[in-house]
Amino acid sequence: MSSIPNELLYTKEHEWVSAVDQTYTMGITDYAQAALGDIVYVQLPKVGEAVVAGKVCGEVESTKSVSDIYAPVTGTVVAINDALSNSPESINSEPYGAGWLAKIEVTAAPSELLTAAQYAEITA
Repeated sequence: MSSIPNELLYTKEHEWVSAVDQTYTMGITDYAQAALGDIVYVQLPKVGEAVVAGKVCGEVESTKSVSDIYAPVTGTVVAINDALSNSPESINSEPYGAGWLAKIEVTAAPSELLTAAQYAEITA
């Protein structure tokens, strides 16, 4: 059973977001990291890059496969987790903490995000 914190919002593509004002921190869910297996590399969007909700903004590579990362919201990337370049396995050990991916300043109200209960339904 994967962890699904109630205070976060989720996408159908298994990303999570935490909002503080107009800045959303994003990562991949515990469910996603478990399905991927040992993560060995992550390609993140660049600071200043515009991202669009539902569109690919990076990728994560594991010992099993390479998977796209989808932007959970539309906006501009204002920070990335540089620590992942040296320790991408943080995504496996702390997907909701040290394994965060990027911070996005939102330019359009998010519409397709799921509550923890809704996300739990699609991962059951």
